[in-house]
Amino acid sequence: MVKKIVTAILCFALYGVCAQDGTVSPYSYFGIGDLRSPATVDNQMMGRLGMYTDSIHVNFQNPAAYGKLRRTTYTAGLSHSEMRIESFTDQESTSVTNLDYIAIGIPLAPKWGAGFGLQPYSSVGYNLIGSSVNGNGAEVTNRFSGEGGLNKVYLSLGYELLKDLHLGATVNFNFGKLENRREQTVEDVQYGTLDVRESRVNGYDFNYGATYSPKITDKLTLYTSLRVNTQANLVSDNDQRIGSFSSTTGREIEVFDIDLAARGLDRTEIKVPTATTLGLGIGEDLHWFVGAEYTLQPMSDFRNEFVQLEEAVYQDASSISLGGFYIPDYTSFNNVLNRITYRAGLRMNNSGLVIRDKEIKDFGITFGLGIPLGFQFSNLNLGFEVGRRGTTVADLIEETYFKVNVGLSLSDRWFRKRQID
Repeated sequence: MVKKIVTAILCFALYGVCAQDGTVSPYSYFGIGDLRSPATVDNQMMGRLGMYTDSIHVNFQNPAAYGKLRRTTYTAGLSHSEMRIESFTDQESTSVTNLDYIAIGIPLAPKWGAGFGLQPYSSVGYNLIGSSVNGNGAEVTNRFSGEGGLNKVYLSLGYELLKDLHLGATVNFNFGKLENRREQTVEDVQYGTLDVRESRVNGYDFNYGATYSPKITDKLTLYTSLRVNTQANLVSDNDQRIGSFSSTTGREIEVFDIDLAARGLDRTEIKVPTATTLGLGIGEDLHWFVGAEYTLQPMSDFRNEFVQLEEAVYQDASSISLGGFYIPDYTSFNNVLNRITYRAGLRMNNSGLVIRDKEIKDFGITFGLGIPLGFQFSNLNLGFEVGRRGTTVADLIEETYFKVNVGLSLSDRWFRKRQID
């Protein structure tokens, strides 16, 4: 039965992850789009902590976790977000539903584990309109729109080097297409102008992780972790078209391909700087855990030569995550409520993106449940997040969102040699 469920999830995921738009955020105009959470639902609900690891759950953020796996685990997650987008003068509501990941973790040997899967990396999906008055008193309207995004496939290995010390590494292959479009129309003028830029992006990056979780008393365990997501050097093959279109029908009239090779922009690099994360926590096995992580990323080194930012710069980014879980009684047989994992957390993210001298910040509060499926090690994870990003100051956009996550984690003993037929 588990195999059939996994096969169905995989078929759905291969279509859903690669086909989705993924975001409706105006801030996806910047960089390589709106960066998607790299965490499973259970980690997201602890403020996106990636430091906690165990023997039955996949952990995308820290590859050292695969060295702890003792069962083959299949996991998939989806999310639905309701968002209110507000400026100083106007507001509107919108929503988006995504399939967030599909992955498998496999114990290879007593001290070795591996994992692979497919995830969205970033999403572009915005539609912005601005207007002004030119020197002749006519209204000029600029429309900015974008779509696409990047996905990634990954392979991870984890190893127990010493007692309580696990190391791991992940290689990510990122790929996808980004499209940015600008249209300008002038009042009482029949034709408008357009500028369309397309980038086909691919490239590798690596993620290294380490966890050290010694017992400090008979019951308490100290959790420490280090993660390094190395700089992603992505290659972008670019096209640009400019021309005119009918302002009444939208039909393109005369469009020309720009010779980007003459300016050295037909093939460029996108550099996403290295991010380093330190984590510290404490807990009692199968009962409770609390922890915190701090991430630093020098986003001032971000580069995308093909798409130049207007009124925006990058400075160093940072984030703080706090979270934990509580299980009343993991061994309870007569009350399923006692075996539910209750999770909660919060996160504060300084994105490093500065627009009109205002840094774009993101704050979220998370909470959720891990519901056991029978008395096996599989579970259904439900999560909720409320948060706010941006500001209405300086004529910018503030996003208020409510997000619902659903994740399925199925554990089984595949690849085990049967003793009796």
